[in-house]
Amino acid sequence: MIDYFFSDPKFIRRCRSGPLGSHLDAFARLLVRQGYTRYSGQSIIRILAQLNQWMAAKGLSLQGLNEQQIDAFRKHRRKHLRSHHGERGTCQLLLHTLREAHLIAEASDPTLCEPVERLVRSYAGYLAQERDLSQTTIGHRLPVVREFLSGRSESKKLHLEALRPEDVSRFVLRTVQERGRDHAQLVTTTLRSFLDFLYLEGRLKSSLRAAVPTVANWRHLDLPGFLEPEQVERLLQSCDRSNIGGRRDYAILLLLARLGLRAHEVRHLTLDDIKWASGEVLIRGKGGREDRLPLPSDVGQGVAAYLKEGRPPCSCRRVFIRLLAPQEGLTSSTIGSVVERALARAQICAPHKGAHLLRHSLATRMLRGGASLTQIGQILRHQRTDTTEIYARVDQNALRALAQPWPGGVQ
Repeated sequence: MIDYFFSDPKFIRRCRSGPLGSHLDAFARLLVRQGYTRYSGQSIIRILAQLNQWMAAKGLSLQGLNEQQIDAFRKHRRKHLRSHHGERGTCQLLLHTLREAHLIAEASDPTLCEPVERLVRSYAGYLAQERDLSQTTIGHRLPVVREFLSGRSESKKLHLEALRPEDVSRFVLRTVQERGRDHAQLVTTTLRSFLDFLYLEGRLKSSLRAAVPTVANWRHLDLPGFLEPEQVERLLQSCDRSNIGGRRDYAILLLLARLGLRAHEVRHLTLDDIKWASGEVLIRGKGGREDRLPLPSDVGQGVAAYLKEGRPPCSCRRVFIRLLAPQEGLTSSTIGSVVERALARAQICAPHKGAHLLRHSLATRMLRGGASLTQIGQILRHQRTDTTEIYARVDQNALRALAQPWPGGVQ
């Protein structure tokens, strides 16, 4: 498959010899499946051909290839070549592919020997298995635990027996002073959970949960930012649907604006989740929750147009795919960037620029249209009623009617 990218027989023969020689054709097939063009694929194959030659000159076998060897190769390349574009990603993709095929050993993780990291990973397993938390939530909590435990290990032993209530409260107070309110809430929630875990595991003689100070609940202190209906339509019309990127972005914005989906819900949407016959779409939300929502006609038409005339053919089952190779699903941050770029094109100055802006806009429009908070909560799939109650403060006209005259004020 190397000959898909190159026609020079001498170069192809060199590629097919050496430690990597018998595997580069399979790697080239992978590049084709992932949507790399001949030009972009050529630069990747050249890097791997150089790696192949370097390994042969060093007398290295395929089985000995690892991150340390890759680092040595990259240092060698820096001495002899000016351009290093794509070098790191290419080598990482090669290692990943070889490991998936069980051709080289898995990467060794030196942090596994550290007591802090071992405990952090054990806590992560507890959150996933016992608490059924998502990997996103776990990912937010682990850095807090690492910071809390930093400085408590020496000589490969973690000194938890010396942990005192004042250590806990001091850590929280320092965090509150140095960072914002949202982070303070994350810290207190994480610490209570982590201290419970330590007690259940028998690593603490008594629970220190009560030592975590209570931080003022600033939940929903700020009014949610939103767009007026005409601004939402301007945002949608800013997409140039004559090209692939515009059709993809238009479909994404429709899902955010009409169904109020979160960025990660759009990200995880698969081809199997859209039930065209019944006009429904399956949404995978927080905490493993699954909901079926009706698929509005304009949303269905927008998604169908992208699938027919925009989505590249690939093995990935995600609905929304990267425009450039590798052809894989989008990240949540990319979906947020779609909203940000559309705001710039439509010349809309918004209080917030992420995907949640359209979710808030839908809720506000529903409230003004007479929908109850219960109905809004059902559409947005809120697990807590107080999450929906914030939108009551957005409808200022309704709140004005409830206001009582100020005693002694102007009649």
